[in-house]
Amino acid sequence: MMRKPWLLLAALAFVSATLSAQTAEDIVAKYVTARGGAEKIKGVKTERITGTITFGADAEGPFIVERLRPLKMHMEITLNGQTLIRTYDGKSAGWIYNPFSPKPEVQAMTEGDLKSIFDEADFDGPFVDYKAKGNVIEFVDKSDVQGKAAYKLKLTNKNNDVSYFYFDADTYLILKWEGARKLADHDVPWESIFHDFREVAGVKYPFLIESDSPGTDQTQRITADKIEVNIPIDESHFAKPKPPTPPPPAADPPKSE
Repeated sequence: MMRKPWLLLAALAFVSATLSAQTAEDIVAKYVTARGGAEKIKGVKTERITGTITFGADAEGPFIVERLRPLKMHMEITLNGQTLIRTYDGKSAGWIYNPFSPKPEVQAMTEGDLKSIFDEADFDGPFVDYKAKGNVIEFVDKSDVQGKAAYKLKLTNKNNDVSYFYFDADTYLILKWEGARKLADHDVPWESIFHDFREVAGVKYPFLIESDSPGTDQTQRITADKIEVNIPIDESHFAKPKPPTPPPPAADPPKSE
């Protein structure tokens, strides 16, 4: 007769937690290998991605993202002839130029912007050396993403932001991300699906990312035309940007006589 059932329950809970942790670590290790391995991923010193970004059905334009190790970043998105710019010096300062704001001017990133910039500027992503980055991972469950079997992991970063990643059970590449993004000073649920993985210098990248905010009409589609790595990038690209020259005003149509 079991006199102390709580001991058995505690043991089972401990075993379950241990297995989940081991499963999470195993999945992450296989993901890093699937992308090309830690050595090749860390061997990328510079990166430039160019392509097209689409917001819904009415807004589409070219984008460029440049990164320089360890954490420097430069991003431009052009819509309707106007270019939004975001830069980060890799240390403590970043800037935003938003031509669609009421008073377009270069502004320093806020404390909130700088808190989240690490994830954008990080070359390797949250899973390479995740413990050193202060990230905690947990195995959640098996799941299904667009008909594909997947492993779902929970990631809590050093800012206590929580997001969920779904890894392809066959390839171990990331299929889906769920989390939140800041829009108009508040967080909204957001999810992204990753497609079309291709190898660039031995490292696999998704060339198509489709995102949306569940339950709303907010959508985003990022299509990479070219991804270049270990190319020269001028350091000045990561400093405070200068506002681009505005386009000339449209000429008046000729008057009919």
